[in-house]
Amino acid sequence: MLKHQPWLRLGRDIRVELEQCLTEGRDVEKYRGIVDDICKMDDDTLMANEGWIAEVGAKMASAPFREGWNYEEPSDLAGIFAAAPAEKPVLGETAGDEELLKKLSGAWIGRIAGCLLGKPVEGWRRPTLLPVLKATGNYPMERYITQKEFSDELVAEHRLNRRACFADNIGDASPVDDDTNYTTFAMKLVENYGKNFTAADVMEGWMRWIPILATCTAERAAYRNGAMGLLPPETATYKNPYREWIGAQIRGDFFGYVNPGDPQTAADMAFRDASISHVKNGIYGEMYIAAMIAAAAVTNDMRTVIETGLAYIPAKSRLTEEIRYIIGLYDGGTSALDIIEAIHAKYNEFSAHDWCSTIANAMIVTMALLCGEGDFGRSICLAVQSAFDTDCNGATVGSILGIMLGEEGIDPYWYEVFHKAVYTSIEGYNRVDVDFLAKRTLELIKR
Repeated sequence: MLKHQPWLRLGRDIRVELEQCLTEGRDVEKYRGIVDDICKMDDDTLMANEGWIAEVGAKMASAPFREGWNYEEPSDLAGIFAAAPAEKPVLGETAGDEELLKKLSGAWIGRIAGCLLGKPVEGWRRPTLLPVLKATGNYPMERYITQKEFSDELVAEHRLNRRACFADNIGDASPVDDDTNYTTFAMKLVENYGKNFTAADVMEGWMRWIPILATCTAERAAYRNGAMGLLPPETATYKNPYREWIGAQIRGDFFGYVNPGDPQTAADMAFRDASISHVKNGIYGEMYIAAMIAAAAVTNDMRTVIETGLAYIPAKSRLTEEIRYIIGLYDGGTSALDIIEAIHAKYNEFSAHDWCSTIANAMIVTMALLCGEGDFGRSICLAVQSAFDTDCNGATVGSILGIMLGEEGIDPYWYEVFHKAVYTSIEGYNRVDVDFLAKRTLELIKR
């Protein structure tokens, strides 16, 4: 029922607002009792008090920062670039059209494959995910999870859903998913508004081409705000406790595809997209990914790719601090499995706020890129077996490795199952082939 659709009203997600404000460094502990009382209300009382609950959320979001909070985290583009490192990595030359087309095909294949790998286990926490992987002989993960592997006993023990989208029951193309919807949307956005699109153009495009219930968390809140007549960047902040969640981070890939070797423009475009629904590290996550993909199109050195992503976001942000933490563990010889444990020690997968966090999931992406050592399958499998947002992280890692290696660098096993095609919810793109997506992307690069 519409009255129970999530993310359209604040309601009990006022607790998420409290958690968000705490992670932003705001002094809001005094509101915990009020938040607890709100969360005890029944549904009808919540709806009747939505206006007052929103006022409580707004007061928390504008509370002063705690003493000693030393992060520098602007949400405007000029401020972000000013707070980013001055020195940028030197990148190579963009490949010719024939080679670039192979890279773009690899990027689209990588995103779809990584998404499909993580899709059937999205939402699973490790106490379910790891035993199932071990019971099916797929740990450490090395292949798709298939429906046929699930015995009746395994289904009963873990309450598994056999009707999920497994690699052996999807039909003639990879199924609809927001992780591939937004990549296709971004292509259509550039097709229709050009590379100089504005944040308002992004919001208008959403309203024209994406059904609101195909969006989640911060995107649905922003969509609601835009439908009310608000304009960016206010669409990102009004009644939106999800403003530093992963939603923007999964939307930035195409801006890297369409700017090979030009991470600054990729990050700029990612900012315009992210700013309609996110702030601070929520924005930085999309910029980080877009810049990395632009770099991966012209270098095979993963360290350079990661440093390029960090070069376009604030150096004193929480996101940069945590990515540097992962790099430090890797450089110190920590294994992939121990790095995953370290991430889980910092972020609680049983908390929706942590599970959806831009930062926690970007840490997983970075770990998979480093520890995967340039191997496509190993990299996306590390991203997915880490839990948290499995399909998002698999898709992002797949994009980066895909554009770096090109289609020829990806074992056909990973794309034969979905016949190099994907379904989307984007108007005009019901079922699309990778060959079309790659060619169209190349046309937009050259436009």
